[in-house]
Amino acid sequence: MSSLLEIDSVRKSFELNQVLTDIYLKCETGDILGILGRNGSGKSTLLKILFGTLSADSKFIRIDGQISNNPYRIKDAISLLPQFNFLPKYLTVEKAAELHIGSSSLSVFLDDERLYPYRKNRISKLSGGEQRYLEVKLILNINSKFVLLDEPFNGASPIQIERIKKLIISASEHKGIILTDHDYRNMLDVANRFCLIYDGGIKKVQNREDLIKWGYLPHTAN
Repeated sequence: MSSLLEIDSVRKSFELNQVLTDIYLKCETGDILGILGRNGSGKSTLLKILFGTLSADSKFIRIDGQISNNPYRIKDAISLLPQFNFLPKYLTVEKAAELHIGSSSLSVFLDDERLYPYRKNRISKLSGGEQRYLEVKLILNINSKFVLLDEPFNGASPIQIERIKKLIISASEHKGIILTDHDYRNMLDVANRFCLIYDGGIKKVQNREDLIKWGYLPHTAN
């Protein structure tokens, strides 16, 4: 049975600057919804509001018919990958994984050629891309129906980006995923639905031509 996440009537201002205006989004398990937008358009702000850790001037959030202002408090409902690295540098890879997913799933989680050789290393010894891969995999393995990924490819090399894409696509078989990224080409590779934050509102995106029409891409974009 699929689950449904909806957010409606979202408005958010910072002082006199209205960033988001009457946003409506929905995501079902099995979906990968890509949110595009220029820097400062409100992508990260929207994900934090949806998660429930940032207040809004108005919002309406519902998960499987249950209304909540703080979805992160609903058991097994939603998880969030922040835009920037969040794991404490003093933890080992193994300990960070145990704290997030529990000891019972640890051996399966670490049965990964990208992680197993570094399982005893502290987070501080990982490259930015290695840490991002670990963080994305951790968040995707938390027991939740929906996952919000804020720039999951941030700091990753091209090879690591491809590995992260595979993680996201695999997780979408049983989760609903909403993600942002500054590079639309990464988004086009993984998402099955797209939208654009434009002038505080949401525009549905069907193809590259829509991104040109709304000024997100120039006519000469590849």
